[in-house]
Amino acid sequence: MIVDVHAHVLLPSLHEEVVRRAPEGVAAAAELDRRRNGAASQQVSGPMVAARIPRLLDVAERLRIMDEQGVDRQWVSASPNHYYPWAAEDLAVWACTEANRLIAEHVAQAPERLTGLGLVPLQWPERARELLEDAVLGQGLLGVEISSAAGDVELSDPRLEAFWARAAELSCPVFVHPFGCSLDERLDRFYLVNTVGQPVENAVALSHLIFGGVLDRHPGLRVVAAHGGGYLPTAIGRSDHAWRVRPDAQGCEHPPSHYLTRIWFDTVVHDPRALRQLIEVAGHSQVLMGSDYPFDMGSEDPVGFLRTAGLAPDVERAVLGGNATELETPQTVALHSAARQETAGGGSR
Repeated sequence: MIVDVHAHVLLPSLHEEVVRRAPEGVAAAAELDRRRNGAASQQVSGPMVAARIPRLLDVAERLRIMDEQGVDRQWVSASPNHYYPWAAEDLAVWACTEANRLIAEHVAQAPERLTGLGLVPLQWPERARELLEDAVLGQGLLGVEISSAAGDVELSDPRLEAFWARAAELSCPVFVHPFGCSLDERLDRFYLVNTVGQPVENAVALSHLIFGGVLDRHPGLRVVAAHGGGYLPTAIGRSDHAWRVRPDAQGCEHPPSHYLTRIWFDTVVHDPRALRQLIEVAGHSQVLMGSDYPFDMGSEDPVGFLRTAGLAPDVERAVLGGNATELETPQTVALHSAARQETAGGGSR
C-alpha cells in the first residue's frame, strides 16, 4: 500500500457561503494575502490554481492521477485557504462543520482510496474539541488539519489543552499545515512567502508543541507535520543547546531533539539529501510520503522522488506507505467507531 498523506481538496460551495455571510472579512483576508504574497506571485498563483481546479474537485480525475503516480491511497485535507482564521465564532464553527461534511462526502466517493481530514476553528480554542469530535466521530474522518497558529492562539496555548487531550484519546492524526507567514511584507517577492515562510511557520508551530510541554502532557498525540517540519529538523541542535543553557527554554522534559522521534513528517522537502537527513534525525518510522497534491509547490511524482533518495528497501517501504498504514490501524478505526456509537447513544463526550 502506497499512501500519500498530503493532498488537498477545494470546497467552492463553502467559500461562496462564507463570502455571502462575511464579505468584508473575506475581502480583508484577500488583501492580507495580496500584501504577503506580492503582486508578482499573485499573478502566477491565480492561473496555477485555476488550471488545477479539476484535480481539486473531481474524484475521477484525482484517482486517475493517483494511478499515474502509483499511489494507492490519499489523505485528503482542505486547501488551507478554508481555515478562515479571522472568522467570528459562529461563522468559524459553521465553516468547520460544513467543511467536515463536504470532505466526508468527497472521500466517500472512493472510500477504498481516499481518507479525509477535517477542520477545527483554531482561533476559537474552546470549540476545537467539539469540532474535532464532529470530524472524527460525526463524519468518520481520520483526523484533522490545523494551521501553525490563528490570531493570538499558538499551538502551546493552554486553551487548547482539551483539544490536545481529546486528540490523544482518539489516536487521530493532527496534520499541521501552515497558511501564510507572519513575516508579512518581508517575504512579498520572489515567492519567499512560501519558500521561506512555510518552513518558518512549521518550525515555529512544532517548537511551541515541544517547548510548551504539549507532547509531554499528551504522549499519545499523533502530530503529522507538513513540508518535512520546515527548518526545525535541520536546526534542532540549536534548540537542544538552548534547552541545556537557558532556563526559559526548559518547558519540556527532554532535549527538543527527543520529540522529533514522536512527530511524523511528510516527504515534501524537494531534496533527497534533506529527506535522508530528516530520516536520520527523526527515524524512518516517523516519515510519511506526501505530495502536496495538486499544487505547483508539491511533487508530481512523489514515489519517484522518494526512490531517488537511495534508501534501504525496508526504509523505503515504510515511508512509501507502511508508516501511514500504521496510523490507520484497525484498532484506531474500531476506537472511532465505538466512540461514534457512544455519542449517538447519548454517552458523554
